[in-house]
Amino acid sequence: MSDEVLSVTVTAPTNIAIVKYWGKRCTKFNLPINSSLSATLSQDQLKTTTRIETSPTFEEDEVWLHGKEQDIQKNQRLLNCFNNIRRLARKQAISGGEGSADQIKFYSQKVQVHTENNFPTAAGLASSASGYAALVFGLGTLFKVQGDLTSIARQGSGSACRSLHGGFVEWQMGEQSDGEDSIGVQIAPESHWPELRIIVLVVNDARKKVGSTEGMQSSVQTSTLLQYRSEKIVDERIKQAKRAIIDKDFSLLAEIIMKESNQLHAVCLDSFPPLHYLSNESHTIMDLVHAYNKATGCTRLAYTFDAGPNACLFTMSTFVNEVAWLIEHYFPVENGNKIFRGLEVDPVSPGDEVLNKLDMEINPNVIKYAIHTRLGHPPKIESAVNVS
Repeated sequence: MSDEVLSVTVTAPTNIAIVKYWGKRCTKFNLPINSSLSATLSQDQLKTTTRIETSPTFEEDEVWLHGKEQDIQKNQRLLNCFNNIRRLARKQAISGGEGSADQIKFYSQKVQVHTENNFPTAAGLASSASGYAALVFGLGTLFKVQGDLTSIARQGSGSACRSLHGGFVEWQMGEQSDGEDSIGVQIAPESHWPELRIIVLVVNDARKKVGSTEGMQSSVQTSTLLQYRSEKIVDERIKQAKRAIIDKDFSLLAEIIMKESNQLHAVCLDSFPPLHYLSNESHTIMDLVHAYNKATGCTRLAYTFDAGPNACLFTMSTFVNEVAWLIEHYFPVENGNKIFRGLEVDPVSPGDEVLNKLDMEINPNVIKYAIHTRLGHPPKIESAVNVS
């Protein structure tokens, strides 16, 4: 092989859980205690961009996040992704009759990884999902790995297995002890429901005080509600959510989304000591959603929160301009900055009849900004040098 540097640049989406994953039954293989269901968000607004280079001259694997070098040797999840991709590449090459000495040596070459997100990292917006999805997809592209990579992405970050698909995705918990059947499976493509809209309200973009991994471990060890939920509730919720997605039943899906969010944070409070991911601002957003639905007499809007204070709102294109008006009216930004980013919005008042029924105060500076987006595509290759 030559000393030429080979490289690939890829992007990967984040996702937001509709039926939540919280808790692991096996930390070694990152196996969940229950299945989950998510919506992949558009990379036009939220994505991780990762450039991976390999050369015989590289002496060590290196990973840089937003220009800051990461300590790989202290991150078993990163090591798992590197090792498993290389192992699978060698296995496929040998079984396919392409396992020459030079080729096998190529799969052992060290890499340099540069990655960045265009949205807040470690703030409860699933940055680890898009980050590990991009890493595994990029390594798989570089080393010419074929087939499903979700079981490898899962070992980096559980929800990353969902970010390897577009649209709606189920992470099937599986039954095997080695996790080979714990994979992400697409339920419906992004084209299935083009009218669906998502608005991310960024309340706080700082790093969480208690990370998701640590929080999950605490809940598994101390929350009786989590055990009941995984055994008695989740499977039926997933069935209902799938039916709502296939039928495009927004009212049913919205109810599931909000109940799942509420239950996740009830589990967090049921943990000991309790986990506090929501803020006063989060609860104010929840109040507005319920007040708006009640005032209109139908379900037009839903909220969900992962392990952080930032809200993801689900609505339909028919109502998104009304929702945008409500956000700008009740949560104004006093510094004069534009609230909305992403897809264009044209805020329109829902009318006096609805507003007169809303029992809400104006709360300035509750949110920093809002990102308007839709369902999105799976990871994609932006560029490649001598990678076929």
